[in-house]
This record gives sequence, structure tokens and C-alpha cells, in this order.
Amino acid sequence: MPQQTTYRLAFIGFGAVGQGFARILFERGDWLAQRYGAKLVVVAVSTRRGSLYDPDGLDLGQLLQAVEQDGQLPQSKARVDWTPQELVERVTADVLVEVSATDLTTGEPATTYIRTAFNRGMHVVTANKGPIALHGQVLLKEAQDEKVYLGYEGTVMSGTPALRLGWSDLAGCTIHEVSGILNGTTNYILTQMEAGSAYADVLAEAQRLGYAEADPSSDVEGFDAAGKAAIIANMVFGANLRMEDVACQGITQITLDDIAEARAARERWKLIARVAQQDGQVVASVSPQRLPLSHPLAGVNGPTNALTYTTDLLGEVTLVGPGAGGIATGFALLADVLAVHGV
Repeated sequence: MPQQTTYRLAFIGFGAVGQGFARILFERGDWLAQRYGAKLVVVAVSTRRGSLYDPDGLDLGQLLQAVEQDGQLPQSKARVDWTPQELVERVTADVLVEVSATDLTTGEPATTYIRTAFNRGMHVVTANKGPIALHGQVLLKEAQDEKVYLGYEGTVMSGTPALRLGWSDLAGCTIHEVSGILNGTTNYILTQMEAGSAYADVLAEAQRLGYAEADPSSDVEGFDAAGKAAIIANMVFGANLRMEDVACQGITQITLDDIAEARAARERWKLIARVAQQDGQVVASVSPQRLPLSHPLAGVNGPTNALTYTTDLLGEVTLVGPGAGGIATGFALLADVLAVHGV
């Protein structure tokens, strides 16, 4: 058995992703400690509805049960009267798990939470697209200056290691282009439209299934995919693109006639995010495109995501996997915490 190191984790946000990660720790914590020597202890959770802090570790079973039953943190002696910002400022922890709500306009308040954690010597793992899309390179430099780790794998394809593939596993290759399906909601809608369902009907079904929010504009207008394209541009290509630099078009104008026309030509509509080197510049875009059925991305249907790296040494490398979900994204957070441990 490897020598154990204890990591105290503090969560900001405890929605589906935070709960997914906590569920993994609850069910596999002992195994992770035995297998990797990383004992992961959740000492704090903070949401807009309250905060918990116990330096000896929270009862994850009790926490998950309370949240799943009534959406509230449990009433316990661990209750503290702290806002999320106050918790980051006061908690004794090794890793901040930042999974608060995403804001692709300002990246706040998550960016402030992350910087506060850096200043206090905490590592940070996050699935929050806002801070990484808007300030990724700056935050990475700040983490390096403070000698802490910033993990952000879950910001693009949930638990599927899309970013790590680019900046680590393809080291030594020149990456010419990255393109893919980065929004499961729109991919589900286009798949169902190909089966004959009208856009409005499929959108309503996607909302019922939890694939789309009550306000689906971030997905169907392409903004979610644009944020992920900005992350790829900045964190894989080393660019400094802003959200407004990503040309963006969603799927709201695609009709059943458009779907039928593509089918007749043996093609299929997909919302494609693309980042490429072009005339010495990094450019990024999101737009619906007709792909031939022989294209690797054309066969990716439903809420699944996929990404193709075009390289000089390996040609095209395509990665297919889940792009959303509490457990799947929780796995990305786990992978980043294990990276802190050196796994």
C-alpha cells in the first residue's frame, strides 16, 4: 500500500457536479486511498443557501442524503454563517473544488474564489467554464506563481479527457486544428430532428429530460460551445482569445427541410466548434455544418460529445465520450485532484 497523503477539500457549489464528485468520494474513497495513497476528505461545502465546515471531515452520506431529499444542506453542528467568499477566506483546506454557477460574461464570482484560494496556498480544481474561458492563461500563470495547481479538465468535455489529450498526450505533435461536437443538448436536438421531430417539440423534450435548461439560449445559440472553443484556443493553443473573438451561430434556424436536404445528400447537420491555426493566428468559431456521413463526427448522436485533433504526426485523432453529467464531470474533478497528488 502506498504511503497516504491527506487532502482536505472545500467545495464552492454543490449542484449536480459537486454531488457527483462527492458521490464518487463516498463510494470509492477507501479504494482511492489504498490504490493511490490519496485520502480525500471533504471538510467544507458552501452554496447560496448555506455553508458547512468541519475540519475533521463532513459526513458525505448524510450530506448527499439531505441534498437529494430536499435540496438543502443538512442541519448539523458543522453549519457556519459564512458566505462562499468568506468560506474560501477562512477555511483550512488544501484544494478548492470550484463548481459554482457559470457566468461566461464576467467569470464571476468564481474567478475571485479561485484567486483567493491561490493567495491562501490552495490548489484549485474546477468545472466552471467562465473563469477558464475568460481568464484561463492569466489564472494559470497566477497558479504557477503561487506554486499551486489549477485543474480545469472538466470545462470542455466533462470527464472525457479532451484537454489533457491536447496539452499532454499529444506533446511532440503540432496541432493544426481541433474541431468537434461540444454541446450535448444541441446534438440531441439535431439527432431527434433527423428522426422527424420538429425543433420546438424536441427542445421541450430536452428540457424535460434535463439536457436543456429552462432558458436554453446558452446551448441553442452556441454560447456554451463558444466558451469551450475559447478554452481550447487559450489552454491548448496558447492563444488569448476573448468570447467575442469566437464567431458564433447556433441551431435555431435549422428546419426539418434543411435536415431532409442534408439527408438526401448523405450528410448530417452538427453544431461544430472549430479552433485552428490560420495565417499565423489562432481562430475559433461555432456554427452548424453539414458533414458527410463518412466523417467521424457525423456518427456521434444524442447527447454525446466528440473532438477531433488534427496533427502533423498522427493525422486525425478523435475522442468520443460524455460531455455532461454529474458523475462524469465529477470524475474530471477527481482526475485533477489526483494530478495534484502526482498520479
